[in-house]
Amino acid sequence: MKKIWKALIIDDERLARAKLRSLLAEHSNIEIAGEADSVIEAVKLIENTKLDVLFLDIQMPHASGFDLLEQVETNVKIIFVTAFDEYAIRAFEVNALDYLLKPVNPERLKQAIERLSSTNDTPEKTLEYDDFLFINTVRQSKFIKINRIKFISAADVYSEVFTDDGAKFLLLKPLVEWEQTLPQKNFMRIHRSTIVNLEYVEKVEKWFNYSYQIHMRGVSEPFVISRRYASKLKDRF
Repeated sequence: MKKIWKALIIDDERLARAKLRSLLAEHSNIEIAGEADSVIEAVKLIENTKLDVLFLDIQMPHASGFDLLEQVETNVKIIFVTAFDEYAIRAFEVNALDYLLKPVNPERLKQAIERLSSTNDTPEKTLEYDDFLFINTVRQSKFIKINRIKFISAADVYSEVFTDDGAKFLLLKPLVEWEQTLPQKNFMRIHRSTIVNLEYVEKVEKWFNYSYQIHMRGVSEPFVISRRYASKLKDRF
């Protein structure tokens, strides 16, 4: 049976929402669950509606699409829809599924939806903390122990795995798949683009603008996270 994806359109321009709504109506596997013209309205809808995908504008008054992703805890897929191409790299750093430029080309939208439909929502087998993971890259193939992974960061359509010996591995595996397979009692997502091994967390401290810093053993630069993620992290200790 074909999966129906519940979508939320977020754009401050009414005509842009209407145009995208019209284009999405051509795709029977997309159900528009709501629309929002601001980040504030979007946050309310996301927290109270079961969603699968956001069609998200970037530049909006008062707060951007990136600001929205900092304010909510959600694993829904993100497809950016914007008139500006300069945010593409940052978009994939926050694990976006696709990046569409306005005016939206129907064929590009079709490709994005096909990509959405091809994502595997069936969780893989959860790994144990003492399990070995086979790493296969262009340069090398080796086994590493799960407990030696310090953190994983999104890098475009890839992910970068950092281990306790200073090594870094670039793998063609999205962050959402890591989140499904890593042991949840040991690993936690602290940002749309970062998963950390809790065993390496040394301290969490207030920073500014209601954000926090996470200091990790053997990592020179702290991670900056929102208050919402910081609260969730503190509950784990």
